[in-house]
Amino acid sequence: MNTIDPRPVYARATEQAAALIRTVRPGQLDGPTPCAEFDVRRLLSHMVGGTLRIAVVGEGGDGMAVEPFAQGVEDAGWPEAYDEVRTRVLKAWESEARMTAPVRVPWGEVPGWQALSGYVMEIVTHTWDLSEALGRPLPLDAELAEFALATAERVLPANPRGGDTPFERVQPSPEGADGYTRLAAWLGREPLSRA
Repeated sequence: MNTIDPRPVYARATEQAAALIRTVRPGQLDGPTPCAEFDVRRLLSHMVGGTLRIAVVGEGGDGMAVEPFAQGVEDAGWPEAYDEVRTRVLKAWESEARMTAPVRVPWGEVPGWQALSGYVMEIVTHTWDLSEALGRPLPLDAELAEFALATAERVLPANPRGGDTPFERVQPSPEGADGYTRLAAWLGREPLSRA
């Protein structure tokens, strides 16, 4: 493996996501997120479902057969549902062999470390989406944003976007912007308006 081991980074990213998910109040579940097609409830469903998908991949199963949205989770059950799947991911990706073995993910067949790095990008991005939707209740880990941004810049070209690339065009980010703002901009997202 010629790169940073994504496992400890992924573990930190899931701890951050779990802490944020625990702050969600019932009245916020129907609120908007920077991901226009998701309200908070649908975003939580995707965070849990996407995490289940990478757990199944890590276990040697067909992650592509896993719907990337959780079904049947009660509104109060999101923290437990996420904790359950993130614990499963951490266990599934413990072995060194899993890091180098080829796995199939939505963007193709790649070595395990690249797949897990991609899912760091995903959970960090969706954590930012959730943070924006909730009014930024917790500080976010800057190092996680930088790792996710480096991954995004490596695997997602600025052009073309659309079609099989599920991201909008790159948005401008202000000079001196933090890692989360630059990550969101690279992925075509904008902060929610607080007007």
